[in-house]
Amino acid sequence: MKDKELYSEYLKEKFPPKEDFVKRMETLLGKEGVKEFFKISYTKTPSSIRCNSLKISVGELKGRLENYGWKIRQPFAEFPEVMIIDSKLEPGELGKTREHLLGYYYVQEISSMLPMLVLKPEAGDFVLDLCASPGSKTTQAAAMMGNDGTIIANEISMGRIGILNSNLERCGVMNTIVTRKEGVSLCERFLKKTQFRFDKILVDAPCSGEGTLRKSPKTFQMWNINMIKKIAGTQRRLAETALRILKVGGTMIYSTCTLTPEEDEMIVDYLVRNFDVEVEKIVLPLKFRCGVTEWEGKELSKECEKCLRLYPQDNDTDGFFVARIRKVSNKEKGK
Repeated sequence: MKDKELYSEYLKEKFPPKEDFVKRMETLLGKEGVKEFFKISYTKTPSSIRCNSLKISVGELKGRLENYGWKIRQPFAEFPEVMIIDSKLEPGELGKTREHLLGYYYVQEISSMLPMLVLKPEAGDFVLDLCASPGSKTTQAAAMMGNDGTIIANEISMGRIGILNSNLERCGVMNTIVTRKEGVSLCERFLKKTQFRFDKILVDAPCSGEGTLRKSPKTFQMWNINMIKKIAGTQRRLAETALRILKVGGTMIYSTCTLTPEEDEMIVDYLVRNFDVEVEKIVLPLKFRCGVTEWEGKELSKECEKCLRLYPQDNDTDGFFVARIRKVSNKEKGK
């Protein structure tokens, strides 16, 4: 316990939060809530994995890992594939086992699993993972689909495509096509060149990473409001072009690993005001907080309340944001 406290104090001194960031988080959480947020932000997340049902059953994997002396906890009865290792592990130990190398499990933070648990891809679906690397959510979707159906996994970076392909191969994914294209350009190409539309789309957008402070304290230093505004423009373009290639009645998940409203609810608000969509209620076995409907004097759509905010102190996870959006028609408001 003492080592953990020393580590936390070291991080606080090395990576202090910027004043503007503290003020914004205080607006979102209040004075007491912001204390809890920063306290846990300087601690490590628990080790969590997802059983890859394409290669092994949950029960068999659990037994194998317990043979190492690991204490395995399955926090959600309805998602037994989600496992937390309560034992103290050596650095890198989680990625060095035979089971990991064989693709029996994927090392994945619980918050990262949420978008696919909400999207619920099924066998036979046509799914687009617009920003796919390193493949955590793509491999999760393939497992949920039983390798039946088709996933387009898109990534713009050639280096990250190598990581994506490696993870797909290790996990035995066989229903996925990997594309290399800037996200907006890919969507526009589908829109202009084909009549094809997707059943389900995940836009897990690149973001400022406020939710990842526990694994990347350098984010404290990198944070700035100008970066947030620039990223928000990219996120909006990704979300709106992706929505145009979604089938009527189809589902799109918009998610980020950040907590800033400009990158979260304000993107959803833009979609609600400009497209014929409905934000659907999400039910998950975690403590969530509703989306905000006002930020810095700007009123947002009441639909944003149905978005979910995951703060690290509420479930001992990373921070995350998820919105489930159903396309009602192809109509665009104002056009």
